[in-house]
Amino acid sequence: MRKKSLAAAALLGGAALLVSFRSASENERYFEIAKNLDIFATLFREVNTYYVDEIPPAKMVKTGIDAMLKSLDPYTNYIPEDDIEDFRTMTTGQYGGIGAIVVKRNGKTVVQAAYEGYPAQKAGLLPGDEILSINGVAVDKKTNSDISKLLKGQANSQVKLLVTRYGQDAPAEIVITRDKIQVENVPYYGMLTPEIGYFQLSGFTVDAGKEVRLAVAKLKEQGAKKLVFDIRDNPGGLLNESVNIANLFVDKGLDIVSTKGKVTDWNKTYKALDAPLDTQIPMVVITSNRSASASEIVSGVLQDYDRAVLIGERTFGKGLVQATRPLSYNSQLKVTTAKYYIPSGRCIQEIDYSHRADDGTLGKVPDSLRTSFKTQAGRTVYDGGGVAPDVEVKDREIADITRVLLQKSYLFDYATRFRAEHATIVPARQFSLSDADYQKFVDYLKNKDINYSTDAEKALADLTKKVKDEKHYDDVKTELEAMRRKVSTNKSNDLMRFKPEIKELLEQEIVSRYYFQKGSVEATFDDDPNILMALNVLNDQARYAALLKPGTVEAKTRPEAKRSTAGGK
Repeated sequence: MRKKSLAAAALLGGAALLVSFRSASENERYFEIAKNLDIFATLFREVNTYYVDEIPPAKMVKTGIDAMLKSLDPYTNYIPEDDIEDFRTMTTGQYGGIGAIVVKRNGKTVVQAAYEGYPAQKAGLLPGDEILSINGVAVDKKTNSDISKLLKGQANSQVKLLVTRYGQDAPAEIVITRDKIQVENVPYYGMLTPEIGYFQLSGFTVDAGKEVRLAVAKLKEQGAKKLVFDIRDNPGGLLNESVNIANLFVDKGLDIVSTKGKVTDWNKTYKALDAPLDTQIPMVVITSNRSASASEIVSGVLQDYDRAVLIGERTFGKGLVQATRPLSYNSQLKVTTAKYYIPSGRCIQEIDYSHRADDGTLGKVPDSLRTSFKTQAGRTVYDGGGVAPDVEVKDREIADITRVLLQKSYLFDYATRFRAEHATIVPARQFSLSDADYQKFVDYLKNKDINYSTDAEKALADLTKKVKDEKHYDDVKTELEAMRRKVSTNKSNDLMRFKPEIKELLEQEIVSRYYFQKGSVEATFDDDPNILMALNVLNDQARYAALLKPGTVEAKTRPEAKRSTAGGK
């Protein structure tokens, strides 16, 4: 405790020295800092001394730090030394391990996926395998975090798994030699048609730009004359990689993104410094409402320069930049330092974290305060709410029955059974379940719990409660019972009514067991509404061109254009 007091005193002394060299207003600010640090240190000492139970100091202080930072924004975080390795994995995409996703499910430790070409898959580990122990350590009571730590380790070290598998009588031991795992930023690229190439970008870790360059070059070698760039659900990552990727498709010397924050010396405009890969190839970018940060920089830049048609949903709306700052004892602070602005001059940040209501809630930037900007060609775009697509394709709502099948892993488990009973299947793009195959799945569900409440049932329950409260139940009892029976009958037919939707997801799950993540992607090509719309736009040269020009009928149907005609600024 004496050492802690000395450390606090040294910290306060350092703050006091800073005060003497600053202006009066800054002196007041630093006095407030010193004063409150002193209060915190003395409070912590008293609680640590007199609280009835033993207090873990590190855990308590982290709780306080987390609560303090939470009042700022979700992206300013304290990273203690114990979590540094996980943080490095997030930014570099590298770790030492087996290359598999393992999750806890109903008390069991189940392999969710094994990455093609990595140690787990090479050693024969399959999705659906249940892990009983890792290097002799039983995992039944371990958390996901515990299991992750047991599986990770130095490259070339071995890990022994005891697993059970559907269709096998006894557990088997699988020995896996760990390797350096590099999570790919471009998990898939391939041809949709003889002339249209497609690639996904799932992250912005180190070398993301190089991966995109390679993917596009390979697609062009295969005959691609047009591109579909899928950036859906990409949460972002390194700012410089977003600059590198945008640079591939726009002319050298153009502005890509500018950052502006409190520390003016850090404000910077990032330009396209390299020769581009291709500034002419027609391109569609697919976005979703979970495309965030660096994803929004790339999609926004391509929209601002009228370089690509954006299809899908409005993006997340994160226009904030974070930097990491070293702290003592090998910990770090990830702190929001600036907002970013794309070439048109707009910042797409949607949530206003700097102004909170009295109850602490946050608000979005209202439409009335959003400002209009112009793309290079003169199309109207807006700030303050993510990047709006040029052609909107709403995400499909899945049925209640489908949601239950996913949540209870019945699709996953049936795919495990299917894989055990069928050694091979046709290529991913050709695979389709017959009516007889689907009926087998329906039969499989007969003894499963698939109870759920539909919106109609919930509404009926609410209505029944209200009429009972108002003493009118006897008057409408017969009608309510008839409605309940009708809804129940409809619900019992849901497996057939929503067969196309369920069958599509089941096919994807089954295909992934044979052709891994790449096969799962290819299984969506024939029914993904975003991909189908991208093909439609790219195959209609006149429409593609019209969407990128202001004043055309097509451009006027854009979500941003509709906002403008509705009175937006």
